Amino acid sequence: MIRKLLISAAMICSGILMTTACSHSSSDAPDQKPDDPDKTETPTKPEGIVTAKDFARGADVSWITQQEDEGIKFFDVRGRAADAMQILRDECGINSIRLRVWVNPADRYNAIPDVVDKAVRARNLGMRVMIDFHFSDTWADPGHQDIPAAWTDLSLPDLKSALAGHVRATLSALKDAGVIPEWVQVGNETRDGFLYEIGRVNNHFAELADAGYEAVKEVCPDAKVIIHVDNGWDNSVSDWVYSDLAAKGTRYDLIGLSLYPDINNVPERVSQTIDNVRKLYREYGKRVVICEIGMTYNKPEQCADMITRLLQGAVDTGVIDGIFYWEPQAPAGYNGGYDKGAFDRGRPTSGLIPFARSAAATAVE
Repeated sequence: MIRKLLISAAMICSGILMTTACSHSSSDAPDQKPDDPDKTETPTKPEGIVTAKDFARGADVSWITQQEDEGIKFFDVRGRAADAMQILRDECGINSIRLRVWVNPADRYNAIPDVVDKAVRARNLGMRVMIDFHFSDTWADPGHQDIPAAWTDLSLPDLKSALAGHVRATLSALKDAGVIPEWVQVGNETRDGFLYEIGRVNNHFAELADAGYEAVKEVCPDAKVIIHVDNGWDNSVSDWVYSDLAAKGTRYDLIGLSLYPDINNVPERVSQTIDNVRKLYREYGKRVVICEIGMTYNKPEQCADMITRLLQGAVDTGVIDGIFYWEPQAPAGYNGGYDKGAFDRGRPTSGLIPFARSAAATAVE
């Protein structure tokens, strides 16, 4: 039944019949990964079929409880109201969920109880979980890495203790609820660190990140710790961060990258990102997760092309463990103008079909 469902997913993700979506044989994408990520180049017309059973086809759905409280509805292929997580799993081949954590948010969303509720839902659907610590009371990204209000006046030792305590409290709550995250991000898009100003890269980012690593392993020793930067196509940004961490002996397991290309530069930006993955793996010996991607919701063709090329890059390099779409269920213009979701009128667009095609091929193998 599950195999049949996943094979069908490749054809119904856009809500229309796609009779050729899963016509590729398993020989198109061998499960054997090359030892050298430089061995192959991404073809001009990539197939983008990843059949590795442990590959993460992911989605960050952190907005989902807020959207549900606001009355936003999602619909399955038969037009019935349904859980967006289940739609993503059943129709789009998503097998992993990413959830952000804020320290003391202004409302309940992204606080520990909200994160636990969403993680339990994902677990109950048989999905794997990534936890994304922002170490802020609100959004953390290259333009905003504001220290939590309660931590503002802490010394460096006390700040490390507060950070570690927050990590332990969150992961312990998840563990108590029966959820063991597979991946944990220590910081979000940390191109210049986090917890500004004390946590900038040229200040104390490395040792604060290491404190986060240690706290993760205390509670979830098998979780893979990710250090995540934006602009995954720009080696100068990522190399600056990871070279500093290497020089200072900071511990982490995986490199995380974001990619948000424009509609007119998808092939270029994906190619640059895959080249960067190769360089980073060669230099630091760390496998990679593409933690965030996005494309304008009403450009499903470009979205599908982006995902297909990234999946092909995973096949070619052999060192990419997963790809996560950021808030695909977001309606157009949500939260003040976000337009890079992959749903339209409560339904997934055809932009997500490449994930479904890989899911179907994996199920057949």
